[in-house]
Parts: sequence; C-alpha cells; structure tokens
Amino acid sequence: MAPPGDTNVSVEKTEKQTQKKSAKKELNRKAELVLESRKHANDVFDVLEYLQSEKEEEAVCAIRACSKIFSALLERGDLYVGQLPKEEETLAADYSAEDKYKVWMRHRYSSCVQQLLELMGHDEYQVEEAALCALMKFVEMEGKHSLLKVDWDEHYSFPRELLKSVVQHLLSLEKDMSLLISRFQEYLEFEDIRYYVMASVNENVAKVMQKTKEALLPVYQNNVFALLSNINMPSKESEMTNFQVKQEAKHEEWKAAKLKEHKRAFERMWLGFLKHKLPSSMYKKVLVILHDSILPHMSKPTLMIDFLTAAYDVGGAISLLALNGLFILIHQHNLDYPDFYKKLYSLLDPSIFHVKYRARFFHLADLFLSSSHLPVYLVAAFAKRLSRLALTAPPQALLMVIPFICNLIRRHPSCRVLIHRPSAAEDPSEDPYLMEEEDPAKCCALESSLWELQSLQKHYHPNVAKAASVVNKPLCQQEVDINQLLEVSAFEIFEKELKNKAKTIPLEFEPAHSLLGRNDEVVGMHFALE
Repeated sequence: MAPPGDTNVSVEKTEKQTQKKSAKKELNRKAELVLESRKHANDVFDVLEYLQSEKEEEAVCAIRACSKIFSALLERGDLYVGQLPKEEETLAADYSAEDKYKVWMRHRYSSCVQQLLELMGHDEYQVEEAALCALMKFVEMEGKHSLLKVDWDEHYSFPRELLKSVVQHLLSLEKDMSLLISRFQEYLEFEDIRYYVMASVNENVAKVMQKTKEALLPVYQNNVFALLSNINMPSKESEMTNFQVKQEAKHEEWKAAKLKEHKRAFERMWLGFLKHKLPSSMYKKVLVILHDSILPHMSKPTLMIDFLTAAYDVGGAISLLALNGLFILIHQHNLDYPDFYKKLYSLLDPSIFHVKYRARFFHLADLFLSSSHLPVYLVAAFAKRLSRLALTAPPQALLMVIPFICNLIRRHPSCRVLIHRPSAAEDPSEDPYLMEEEDPAKCCALESSLWELQSLQKHYHPNVAKAASVVNKPLCQQEVDINQLLEVSAFEIFEKELKNKAKTIPLEFEPAHSLLGRNDEVVGMHFALE
C-alpha cells in the first residue's frame, strides 16, 4: 500500500494534467469557432483573457490560439487595412457591416499584440518564447498581407512598427533577455528582418541613452550587446537570398536587399552603441570580437578610432585589446597612429605575467613586433624591458618570455650587441637603461645589455636556467614557436616534474652497507656478551 503522501502527490499531478488538457481543448474549440463563423467573434475575448493566466500551460496555449486566429484572419483579409479608426467612430460614421467587423477585429488584434509584447517579459521562459514566436509569425503575415495602404510602385511593404516594438521589448532596461535574444537569432538569418532590426536598435539606443542622460545601464547595455553580437552579416550580395517578405515590385532596389545598405546600417548601429560610456566588462566583450565580427563588415572601419582610443584609456587588459584593434586599422586600413608602439611599450609592467589575458597579450605583442622593418632602438627597448621584468617573473612566465626575447634578437641581428657587449654584467648598477622612461626612443636600451638573462642562468628552476643559457652560444636562425608556451601554468610545470622519474645520485665511491662499518659488529658483540 502506497504511503498517504505519495497518493496526494499523484492526485495533484493528475488534476493538473486534466486541467491542462481541459484548457487546451477549450482554447482550441474557441479558436475554431471564431474562425468558423463571425457570429462567434466574441469568443475571441475568452481567448485573450487566458493570456493573463498565472498558469504557464494555460498562457502558452492561449498564445498559440491567438497566433492561429489572427494569422488566419490576416491571410483571409478579415482585418481592417489602413489608418485604424476608433471603435466609437465606426458606430457613428457610415461604415458597412463588413468594415465594422474588420475594424472591431483589428482592435482585438492590436490588443493581442500589446499583451504578447508584455508577455515577452514573463518570469517563465516558455511563455516568453511562445510570445516571441507568435509576434514574429504576425510580422511574417503582416509582411505578406499588409495592414497599411501603400502604393506598390513607390513604396515597400514591411511591418516595421511591429518589429520595432519586438526589438524594444527585447532590449529591456530591467531584465536580462540574453536567453530570449539567443532564441531570436534564427529570425536574424532573414535579410529583411536583420536590416530593420539593425535600424530599430540604433534608434532605440539613441532614444534610451538620451532619456537617461548617458547613465550607465548595465542590464540594458548587456541586452543590446547580446542582440548585436548575434547578428551575422553576409559577405557577398549574392548570398542575400533569404527574405521573409518578398516584395512584389522592384525587389532589387529595396534597401533591405542591398549589401551596401546592410553595411551602412550595421556601421551606424555599432557606432551608435559604442559612442556612449560602457561598463568596463562591456569593453572587453566588444574588443574580443571586434577584429573578427565587427571591423570586416563596416564601410569605414577607421570610424572606430574614437572608441578604441577611449578603450585604451581605461587601462589594463582593455588597453591591450584596444591596441589589437588599432593595429588592424594601421596595418589594413592605413590609419596614421604614431603613438601605437609607445602605448604598447607602456603596457609592459610586472602585472602582465599575472593577468588573465597574459597569453593573448604576448600572442598579440609577438604579432605587433613581427615586422623586420621596425627601428632597432624600438626592438631593443622591448627586449630590454622584458628582460628587466623577467627578474621578478614566475617560472611559468619565464619559460615563455625568454624565447620571446630571443626571437626578437633573431629577427633583428643589430640587437645582438645586447648579448655580446663585453663585461656587461660585472656592475649592473651602472646600466644606462632607464626603466621609468615611457618613451622607447629615450630609454637608452641600445646602450645597455641583457645582463638579466645571464642572471637567470642561476635561477632556482632548472628549466628556466637552461632556457636562459641559450644566449651563451650563437643564436640559431630558426625562431622558437612560442604559441605552445603561452598557456603554460605553474600546475603543468609541477605535474611534469612529478612525472619525472627520480634518478639515483651516487654519493660515495663504495656504497655503505652499515651505519658504522666494522664498529657495528663490535658494538653488537659487546651487547651480546652482556
């Protein structure tokens, strides 16, 4: 016999399932009646009332019923087309019974849309998702069966206002909408949806930031970034074939069908978002995807210079990531930025060996210093500064930075004087190098030497000492691939040492068999006689 508690749970579960089936059946019946005959039009009120239900299952069923009803009515042309008059006006004015019905049902449709927009902020994700899908279904149907009177020869039909409202509710100021935005991504694969979403985001950001007087809005700005980063731009106009709404006339001249217009909208959207003050965490998110997902799709990438300069002034890892964007603009878009290497040089401080972005920093620094046309004084300054910082760096960082310095010398043979200057390490206190100087041209690195590498040959960690001793011999031409060393951690070094088998080290010529040799035997005999 089952315990009483289990029986009660089972009964409650059965009752819930029965109520769910009953509500679903009732809603489907009401939807069928509304579509079957106009005499049942008032049943639409019952369906709309279910949208306010506190029960998740009932709300979802009601959303699907509304989607079914109004999608069918749009397709049949049973909603009023044109500027919607007030319901009171239709009673007083000379409207036919047909028009009165269409105006009345159009008002019910507007009420449904408003309630669905509110449900996009529901506590339950299933309700949010169902509301979003229903609204996007209405966008599709309104695109095919417009509720606006337009001249097809001069205008293009697209439900911009409805889509703008959807975007507005996705960009909530109070609730994290990232999960719902990820669901919305599939609609962004449509060329026309993407184009008008970009325009709506730009307009929304400008309106919100002006209203809040440029205040930091972490939740809102995270929602905006989540939506922007989900937009995948086409690379060729020939790829733009997936439209939710196909225009009947002059489709090729439609802005939403032109890659050039998409790039302009994409550029305005990002610049409109990035020109405002952002939380520091947001700078990192943007800069990480900047070179792959943003710059290649902009008409004028050099317009990002203001954002990148502002990002650099934040400091720390953000400055490093900003320099990556600046380097791309200099290298690929001929941007004149004379202080680039000076700023990179100023980022070299003891913290670079301990920050989260250490591997990324040295990967990019290796890229920035890869050109053989850089001035010798500049390369020498970087090599010398890294050598000085290496004196206090942890072993896992030294195993990477020592080969990094050697690679710089291999690329620029004129810097070999730094390791071949005679009597360089006899008195380090007379080193002419100026560590506090921020300008690499004035730090006197070429007049100094890399005596620090010779000091590291006496490091407590044998692998570090071995790596530093490479300068004792002429450097080979082949560079060391530092990519395999960027992610080395202290834990990995420790684990590697544990796996090494301990070697037997001889301490005497003849191995000892007892503690005191023959005396042990004498002592033993003495105790035995006693």
